[in-house]
Amino acid sequence: MFPMNSILVAALVLILGYLGYEWVQFAREWLRYRGKRLATCPETKQTVAVELDAVDAARQARWGGAKLHLQDCTRWPERKDCGQECLSQVQADPEGCLVRNTVAKFYKGERCVFCQTPFGELQWHDHPPALLGADRKTHLWSELPAEKLPETFATSWPVCWNCHIAEAFRREHPELVVDRPWQRGAMGEILPQGREKKQTLPM
Repeated sequence: MFPMNSILVAALVLILGYLGYEWVQFAREWLRYRGKRLATCPETKQTVAVELDAVDAARQARWGGAKLHLQDCTRWPERKDCGQECLSQVQADPEGCLVRNTVAKFYKGERCVFCQTPFGELQWHDHPPALLGADRKTHLWSELPAEKLPETFATSWPVCWNCHIAEAFRREHPELVVDRPWQRGAMGEILPQGREKKQTLPM
């Protein structure tokens, strides 16, 4: 009986180990395929935000070659019957077209246009950075439609979380704000006296 029990225990351990390994690999594939991505719609030539069916893609990647298909698109449900030709762009650069990587690329090496604090590693779920647009108002990037980000990045300037909060308070409660003896640039950015302006802001 003892040898038989040992064999059963060993077999159970092997089975559980194999299932655990497969689960870890499946989770890795799921993480790889999840998240919003940007692509150019072949029909309109405009940027769209798409999401892959990450569960199905991960399952097929583990047990038979990943065949990607969309789970969502900003042109759906009106064009849900499209041929999903934009998937070729995702397959060509699956990491580069991720929204979070597009955002990280925009802020990399930049400084806040107000306080000149350099941007480090971005916080995705807490205190996200913002943008200063042509309307001279700050907006969190996460509040904007993903498909509008490339266009918005081209005409906006990076703003840190702290300055976004300060500028939002200034805009909403101007009667409670007392300015220090600093100058402000064309877009409202702080220019301390005796300090040269480092950036040329869009007018």
